[in-house]
Amino acid sequence: MLSISEVAAQKVKEMLAEQQTEGQKLFLRIGVKGGGCSGLSYGMGFDADVKEDDVHLNFHGVEVIVDKESSPMLEGVQIDFKQNMMGGGFTIDNPNAIASCGCGTSFRTKENAGTPGDC
Repeated sequence: MLSISEVAAQKVKEMLAEQQTEGQKLFLRIGVKGGGCSGLSYGMGFDADVKEDDVHLNFHGVEVIVDKESSPMLEGVQIDFKQNMMGGGFTIDNPNAIASCGCGTSFRTKENAGTPGDC
């Protein structure tokens, strides 16, 4: 479905260590929602609530959950983490996107244009 580089997974583990309390199990939830300049926006965050129809994945020791509705739009997506002189951030390469905006978090696919909003 999607892939996460080893560098990105390491960064997620660092962030998870800061967020997770003892005895708490958090997953990285990746999804797509309507909004953004191009109509659809990516969402990434930590979530303890796993739903029955969530897709479960594991990349380099990072447990990932994806909601059923987002799965088709995340097919083939590659997530990486890039560091440069201005700082660092996650990058998302989506082969399904036919249009995206300059902010890099909003896109549109052939099958789903979403609902444009603010970036």
